[in-house]
Amino acid sequence: MSSKIEQMIDDIEEYILSCKSKPLAQNIILVNREDILDMLQELRQKTPVEISRYQKVISNKEAILNDARERAEALINEAAVHTNELVSEHEIMQQAYAQAQEIVEMASNQAQEILEKASEEAGAMRMAAVSYTDDNLGVIEDLLAHGIDVAATNYERLMTQLQETIQVIQANRSQLYPAGDDAEGVSDEGPADTQEPEDGQGPDLI
Repeated sequence: MSSKIEQMIDDIEEYILSCKSKPLAQNIILVNREDILDMLQELRQKTPVEISRYQKVISNKEAILNDARERAEALINEAAVHTNELVSEHEIMQQAYAQAQEIVEMASNQAQEILEKASEEAGAMRMAAVSYTDDNLGVIEDLLAHGIDVAATNYERLMTQLQETIQVIQANRSQLYPAGDDAEGVSDEGPADTQEPEDGQGPDLI
């Protein structure tokens, strides 16, 4: 929408174009003095008002521009702060990730050390158990071997005693039949005539 000054200028321009030219002089026109003066007076009256309105618009534009600049600066500052926060958060996340990786690595190393130590301890316990069992079996083996030796010695001693007893029995039996006596009076049930010696003692028996 055009301003009043622009409208007045358009009206003056149309008025001038509508005026008749002076004969033999196309660049010179004949105008009504009162009409043109009235139009110019109206233009002169409206000009301050329009200028004031323009000044207000310009002031408003300046205010709008300043407000826009302030808003833009606030947005830029906010964006910068947010960017710095994001950068800080990113750095914090990187540090946290690095610390987490370090913790995971430390935990893995400790777990590996624990496993290795447990394996070593289990191996040592196994060797100790094997050694303990072997020692006990060795003791049992020695006891059994000693028992066998003792049993063998006792058996030989027993056999010797039995053999000596047999020999004594045989000697006693031989005394029942003195040398030179025949066996006519001897039946399967024993001697036919058994007389006791005068002294009342029989042969020496065991």
